[in-house]
Amino acid sequence: VQLQASGGGLVQAGGSLRLSCAASGNIDSINDMAWYRQAPGKLRELVADISMDGNTNYADSVKGRFTISRDNAKNTVYLQMNSLKPEDTAVYYCNAPYNVYREYDGTIVAYNAWGQGTLVTVSS
Repeated sequence: VQLQASGGGLVQAGGSLRLSCAASGNIDSINDMAWYRQAPGKLRELVADISMDGNTNYADSVKGRFTISRDNAKNTVYLQMNSLKPEDTAVYYCNAPYNVYREYDGTIVAYNAWGQGTLVTVSS
């Protein structure tokens, strides 16, 4: 599985951005997808995740401002970010855990795919 993220940029506080993340490869093995972010000097944190059937979870810091969605036909997950704040400045990463069945030994191996990251900068 490969993930390609896009949509970051520079925006003023109060503005909006939409991030996209397209999956390719063994996409049938993907179920949940998520967005994480990592600000300078901080640990990577979960922003939002979404299941295959559309159930969502959000970090408290973004509830009511961000919306995660997915288009399964396009193998793409989105993050609509509204009312952006300077503290939202970070590199945003899309994520997709997936499993691969190995026929030669009958085992299931868990993997974690990450996109390359897209920088979001919110100016005050």
